[in-house]
Amino acid sequence: MSGLKNQDVCQMNILLLGSGARENALAKSLSESKHCSKLFIAPGNPGTAAFGTNVPLSLTDFEQISTFCLSQGVELLVAGPEEPLVKGIRDFLENIPGLEKMAIIGPGSAGAMLEGSKAFSKAFMQRHGIPTARYQSFQQHQAKEAIAFLKQLNAPYVIKASGLAAGKGVVIANTFEEAVSELEQMFGGKFGTAGQEVVIEEFLKGIECSVFVLTDGHDYVILPEAKDYKRIGEGDTGLNTGGMGAVSPVPFYDEKLAQLVKERMVEPTIRGLQREGILYNGFIFLGLMVVNHEPYLIEYNCRMGDPETEVVIPRLKNDLVDLLYAAGTGKLKNHTIETDDLTALTVVCVSGGYPEIFQKGFVIAGLDQVAGVEIYHAGTKSEENKVLTSGGRVLACTVLAEDIRQARAKVYKAIEGIQYQGMYFRRDIGKDLMPE
Repeated sequence: MSGLKNQDVCQMNILLLGSGARENALAKSLSESKHCSKLFIAPGNPGTAAFGTNVPLSLTDFEQISTFCLSQGVELLVAGPEEPLVKGIRDFLENIPGLEKMAIIGPGSAGAMLEGSKAFSKAFMQRHGIPTARYQSFQQHQAKEAIAFLKQLNAPYVIKASGLAAGKGVVIANTFEEAVSELEQMFGGKFGTAGQEVVIEEFLKGIECSVFVLTDGHDYVILPEAKDYKRIGEGDTGLNTGGMGAVSPVPFYDEKLAQLVKERMVEPTIRGLQREGILYNGFIFLGLMVVNHEPYLIEYNCRMGDPETEVVIPRLKNDLVDLLYAAGTGKLKNHTIETDDLTALTVVCVSGGYPEIFQKGFVIAGLDQVAGVEIYHAGTKSEENKVLTSGGRVLACTVLAEDIRQARAKVYKAIEGIQYQGMYFRRDIGKDLMPE
């Protein structure tokens, strides 16, 4: 399958792992490739079903996944979410006879530690001279030392569960007392085993931005940047969520800033992985904080972000299968990214009460009536020819337009046609990026 580029006859069977809006966006793009023969999504959702075949596989049942790949002749596997990567799906599949040549997008468990352990990722940044916020990490038995470190910092305080916490393991405490309380709750099991180790970080006041890299372990390409909105409330207030919306491109992310990120973050990351003997095929998400036009790396993810994928992938002009297969087979050299100049904006519609307690199982009305918007399913299920809510984040509604103002107008008009009980969405996505 080498040398896919410009070969119309070269097609393959693809398995995409995941069930969210990120996978819905990826499924659409993969299905449009001239290189896609059959697309399977495991487990998928009602939205992905429009672009391939949903298959009821567990993301952590690696034996079941390997059997399916062998039986269906899968030649490209794309891991959407982080959990199977952190748990070592790549390491497992690489040792299955008959799957040696299957291209896998996603690192082994060693590379996935960039996301699986915030303590590991911060130490990695430090080892390779990547600008980041001052920090220290602490185990459960080091509560006294953690509180002593808090006293060295000024409010507000950033406290992170080191392990995976579904995008909710970061707390910004405004007072010392609140910080101590959050620390005790994390050590006490608030985020399960994810909080057995905690990272305490200096708060950086700036503006967030996400940059996405695709690497074959040696060479890399940088995808379009995005800005996401993590807080539940308008004006970036309230609890952190998995993401309430996103915009790409980002107006303040100019050529100068992009060059700084490339020199100070991207290249040291790729070199650092090589120096540490970590073979990495797949996406690296760099979560940045830009302070006075100086970038600082806040976190890594070992996969594409959600909802950022829903604005990055629609702007990508490349054949996605061509690009991913090149990354999975070590042939990314000489590939360049082609990007649409239009602005992509997505607004996430969630269940009432999210990110805390919420109800599900409500009928979603109006999906077939909405025009001019791409609706990516996040937490939905199909029952008796009806689409029902089945998660906290329900839908991601994405539009492409000439600028942010037009994109906002289009997406919010479209959302007016969608209804379900308890539906909530932020009305200020992208508003902060509009010229005054």
